[in-house]
Amino acid sequence: MDKDSQTSFIPKKPLVERRIPRKRPIGIISLLATVIFFASLIAGGGLYLYRNNLVQQVQDKSVSLERAKEAFEPSLILTLQTLDKRINASREILSEHIIISPIFKALQETTLKTVRFTKFDYSINQEKIVNVNMSGEARSYRTLALQSDVFGESKLIKNPIFSNLSLSTTGDIVFDLSFDVDRSLIMYENVFNTITNNL
Repeated sequence: MDKDSQTSFIPKKPLVERRIPRKRPIGIISLLATVIFFASLIAGGGLYLYRNNLVQQVQDKSVSLERAKEAFEPSLILTLQTLDKRINASREILSEHIIISPIFKALQETTLKTVRFTKFDYSINQEKIVNVNMSGEARSYRTLALQSDVFGESKLIKNPIFSNLSLSTTGDIVFDLSFDVDRSLIMYENVFNTITNNL
Protein backbone atom coordinates (compact mmCIF):
# COMPACT_ATOMS: atom_id res chain seq x y z
CA MET A 1 0.00 0.00 0.00
CA ASP A 2 0.96 3.45 -0.73
CA LYS A 3 2.14 5.59 2.16
CA ASP A 4 0.54 8.67 0.79
CA SER A 5 -2.82 7.19 0.60
CA GLN A 6 -3.16 6.25 4.22
CA THR A 7 -6.43 7.31 5.61
CA SER A 8 -7.08 8.26 9.09
CA PHE A 9 -10.28 7.61 10.86
CA ILE A 10 -9.89 10.62 13.03
CA PRO A 11 -11.34 13.63 11.33
CA LYS A 12 -9.08 16.58 11.03
CA LYS A 13 -11.93 19.10 10.84
CA PRO A 14 -15.13 18.90 12.67
CA LEU A 15 -17.99 17.70 10.55
CA VAL A 16 -20.54 20.21 11.94
CA GLU A 17 -19.60 23.61 13.02
CA ARG A 18 -20.60 24.39 16.58
CA ARG A 19 -22.09 27.72 17.23
CA ILE A 20 -21.94 29.20 20.69
CA PRO A 21 -25.22 30.97 21.48
CA ARG A 22 -24.80 34.57 22.36
CA LYS A 23 -26.81 36.15 25.11
CA ARG A 24 -29.18 38.76 23.88
CA PRO A 25 -29.45 41.90 25.93
CA ILE A 26 -32.78 42.09 27.89
CA GLY A 27 -34.92 45.01 26.80
CA ILE A 28 -36.25 47.49 29.35
CA ILE A 29 -39.87 46.78 28.33
CA SER A 30 -39.57 43.06 28.86
CA LEU A 31 -37.84 43.65 32.21
CA LEU A 32 -40.61 46.02 33.25
CA ALA A 33 -43.31 43.58 32.12
CA THR A 34 -41.66 40.79 34.11
CA VAL A 35 -41.47 42.93 37.24
CA ILE A 36 -45.11 43.99 36.87
CA PHE A 37 -46.18 40.39 36.32
CA PHE A 38 -44.45 39.14 39.46
CA ALA A 39 -45.66 42.16 41.47
CA SER A 40 -49.22 41.38 40.33
CA LEU A 41 -48.84 37.78 41.39
CA ILE A 42 -47.51 38.79 44.81
CA ALA A 43 -50.22 41.45 45.29
CA GLY A 44 -52.95 39.02 44.20
CA GLY A 45 -51.69 36.39 46.59
CA GLY A 46 -51.47 38.96 49.41
CA LEU A 47 -55.01 40.19 48.74
CA TYR A 48 -56.31 36.64 48.64
CA LEU A 49 -54.71 35.89 52.01
CA TYR A 50 -55.95 39.20 53.46
CA ARG A 51 -59.50 38.50 52.24
CA ASN A 52 -59.44 35.02 53.77
CA ASN A 53 -58.16 36.54 57.01
CA LEU A 54 -61.03 39.08 57.06
CA VAL A 55 -63.62 36.40 56.32
CA GLN A 56 -62.23 34.30 59.17
CA GLN A 57 -62.33 37.29 61.54
CA VAL A 58 -65.97 38.00 60.62
CA GLN A 59 -66.87 34.38 61.27
CA ASP A 60 -65.05 34.42 64.61
CA LYS A 61 -66.80 37.66 65.64
CA SER A 62 -70.18 36.23 64.60
CA VAL A 63 -69.57 33.15 66.72
CA SER A 64 -68.51 35.25 69.72
CA LEU A 65 -71.54 37.52 69.25
CA GLU A 66 -73.86 34.53 69.22
CA ARG A 67 -72.21 33.25 72.40
CA ALA A 68 -72.66 36.67 74.01
CA LYS A 69 -76.33 36.70 72.99
CA GLU A 70 -76.82 33.28 74.49
CA ALA A 71 -75.18 34.47 77.71
CA PHE A 72 -77.98 37.02 78.15
CA GLU A 73 -81.48 35.77 78.45
CA PRO A 74 -83.68 37.25 75.69
CA SER A 75 -86.62 37.43 78.10
CA LEU A 76 -84.49 39.47 80.54
CA ILE A 77 -83.51 41.87 77.74
CA LEU A 78 -87.18 42.35 76.79
CA THR A 79 -88.10 42.94 80.43
CA LEU A 80 -85.34 45.53 80.81
CA GLN A 81 -86.40 47.31 77.62
CA THR A 82 -89.99 47.48 78.85
CA LEU A 83 -88.82 48.77 82.21
CA ASP A 84 -86.69 51.43 80.51
CA LYS A 85 -89.70 52.64 78.49
CA ARG A 86 -91.81 52.84 81.65
CA ILE A 87 -89.12 54.78 83.52
CA ASN A 88 -88.79 57.26 80.65
CA ALA A 89 -92.58 57.69 80.47
CA SER A 90 -92.69 58.24 84.25
CA ARG A 91 -89.95 60.86 84.03
CA GLU A 92 -91.84 62.67 81.28
CA ILE A 93 -95.07 62.63 83.28
CA LEU A 94 -93.35 63.80 86.45
CA SER A 95 -91.53 66.60 84.64
CA GLU A 96 -94.93 68.07 83.67
CA HIS A 97 -96.82 67.15 86.83
CA ILE A 98 -97.97 69.89 89.19
CA ILE A 99 -99.18 69.57 92.75
CA ILE A 100 -101.75 71.84 94.33
CA SER A 101 -100.76 71.44 97.97
CA PRO A 102 -98.29 74.39 97.85
CA ILE A 103 -101.23 76.65 96.89
CA PHE A 104 -103.20 75.47 99.93
CA LYS A 105 -100.15 75.94 102.12
CA ALA A 106 -99.66 79.51 100.80
CA LEU A 107 -103.36 80.27 101.40
CA GLN A 108 -103.13 78.84 104.92
CA GLU A 109 -100.11 81.00 105.72
CA THR A 110 -101.43 84.23 104.18
CA THR A 111 -105.20 84.18 104.85
CA LEU A 112 -106.31 86.47 107.64
CA LYS A 113 -108.44 85.05 110.45
CA THR A 114 -111.39 87.24 109.50
CA VAL A 115 -111.47 85.90 105.92
CA ARG A 116 -112.79 82.54 104.80
CA PHE A 117 -113.04 80.88 101.44
CA THR A 118 -116.09 78.96 100.22
CA LYS A 119 -115.03 77.85 96.73
CA PHE A 120 -111.76 76.81 95.07
CA ASP A 121 -111.15 76.05 91.39
CA TYR A 122 -108.06 76.03 89.22
CA SER A 123 -107.25 75.63 85.54
CA ILE A 124 -104.17 75.51 83.34
CA ASN A 125 -104.30 77.50 80.12
CA GLN A 126 -102.48 76.84 76.84
CA GLU A 127 -99.43 78.81 78.00
CA LYS A 128 -99.33 76.42 80.99
CA ILE A 129 -100.14 79.21 83.44
CA VAL A 130 -102.09 78.04 86.49
CA ASN A 131 -105.17 80.24 87.17
CA VAL A 132 -106.97 79.96 90.50
CA ASN A 133 -110.55 81.18 91.01
CA MET A 134 -112.02 81.34 94.49
CA SER A 135 -115.00 82.73 96.31
CA GLY A 136 -115.06 83.82 99.94
CA GLU A 137 -116.31 86.09 102.70
CA ALA A 138 -114.62 88.77 104.76
CA ARG A 139 -115.81 90.71 107.82
CA SER A 140 -115.24 94.14 106.25
CA TYR A 141 -113.82 96.05 103.31
CA ARG A 142 -110.83 96.96 105.44
CA THR A 143 -110.13 93.26 106.06
CA LEU A 144 -110.40 92.64 102.34
CA ALA A 145 -107.89 95.43 101.60
CA LEU A 146 -105.46 93.98 104.16
CA GLN A 147 -105.91 90.54 102.62
CA SER A 148 -105.09 91.95 99.18
CA ASP A 149 -101.86 93.48 100.56
CA VAL A 150 -100.83 90.18 102.17
CA PHE A 151 -101.47 88.24 98.95
CA GLY A 152 -99.44 90.84 97.04
CA GLU A 153 -96.35 89.95 99.13
CA SER A 154 -96.63 86.20 98.48
CA LYS A 155 -94.09 84.55 96.16
CA LEU A 156 -96.59 81.96 94.94
CA ILE A 157 -99.70 84.12 94.44
CA LYS A 158 -99.36 86.46 91.44
CA ASN A 159 -101.75 89.25 90.39
CA PRO A 160 -104.55 88.73 92.97
CA ILE A 161 -107.78 90.38 91.81
CA PHE A 162 -110.85 90.74 94.07
CA SER A 163 -114.13 91.16 92.18
CA ASN A 164 -117.93 90.91 92.51
CA LEU A 165 -117.93 92.50 95.94
CA SER A 166 -121.34 92.43 97.67
CA LEU A 167 -122.92 92.17 101.10
CA SER A 168 -124.25 88.89 102.40
CA THR A 169 -127.42 88.53 104.51
CA THR A 170 -125.21 88.43 107.61
CA GLY A 171 -123.45 91.68 106.70
CA ASP A 172 -120.17 90.10 105.58
CA ILE A 173 -118.46 91.04 102.32
CA VAL A 174 -118.84 88.33 99.66
CA PHE A 175 -116.18 88.34 96.95
CA ASP A 176 -114.57 86.44 94.13
CA LEU A 177 -110.79 86.15 93.94
CA SER A 178 -108.61 85.18 90.98
CA PHE A 179 -104.84 84.93 90.78
CA ASP A 180 -102.07 83.21 88.87
CA VAL A 181 -99.55 80.84 90.39
CA ASP A 182 -95.83 80.70 89.68
CA ARG A 183 -95.70 77.32 87.92
CA SER A 184 -92.13 76.59 88.99
CA LEU A 185 -93.23 76.65 92.63
CA ILE A 186 -95.83 73.92 92.15
CA MET A 187 -93.94 71.58 89.80
CA TYR A 188 -93.66 68.16 91.43
CA GLU A 189 -89.90 67.86 90.79
CA ASN A 190 -89.13 71.27 92.29
CA VAL A 191 -91.35 70.74 95.34
CA PHE A 192 -89.92 67.26 95.91
CA ASN A 193 -86.32 68.56 95.62
CA THR A 194 -87.10 71.40 98.03
CA ILE A 195 -88.58 68.97 100.57
CA THR A 196 -85.66 66.57 100.16
CA ASN A 197 -83.09 69.35 100.59
CA ASN A 198 -84.81 70.59 103.75
CA LEU A 199 -84.64 67.16 105.42
